[in-house]
Parts: sequence; structure tokens; C-alpha cells
Amino acid sequence: MLTGTTFVFDNEPCFRLSEVNLMNPKDGLWHRYQILFVIRFDNLAEYREDLGLAKDFIAPSIFIPGGARENDKIYIEETVGRLKEIADELRSQAKSSFWEVVVNRN
Repeated sequence: MLTGTTFVFDNEPCFRLSEVNLMNPKDGLWHRYQILFVIRFDNLAEYREDLGLAKDFIAPSIFIPGGARENDKIYIEETVGRLKEIADELRSQAKSSFWEVVVNRN
């Protein structure tokens, strides 16, 4: 069963981090969301953070595993903080690569 949560901690075990563009129900615009799956009460819980307008992000969608599932058992190797660091680095690399291409065209 998947539940939701309104908070996560950096040192908390994290099953997966995703960053995807979804339509925001409040304004109807596309936003980039960071979605984390953590364990709460022996079940996966989903946490979503709105990172802002999707048009402001150059990086494609990001999917970073922090663990694995085998039958009904979940194994987690990473933390929320570590997966967020990796996502930040991937976004930074995409921005650097984009500007490198723009500069080299001129």
C-alpha cells in the first residue's frame, strides 16, 4: 500500500527519487516535481515537492534508485539527502552541457 507524507529527513532511507514534469492542479501549468519514496510504518510513502515551472528546467526527467524490491521485501541502500545530492548534480550537469553547446555554436 502506498501512502503520502508531508515531510522527509535527509538521513532517512530512500527507495527512489524521481523528477518529472506534471501539471499543477492549482494553476494548470506544467511544474517540475521531485518525488521521493521513503518507508513509513513498513510501507512505501510518497513525498512530492514542487520545484517550480517546468520551463525553467533543462534537465530531462530524472529517475534514481535508492533500493530494490525482491518479492515483498524492500532493500534500501541510499538516503534522501544522498539522492537529492545526485539529482542536484544531474541537473547541474544538464545546465552546463546546454550552455557548452550554446557557446560552441557561436
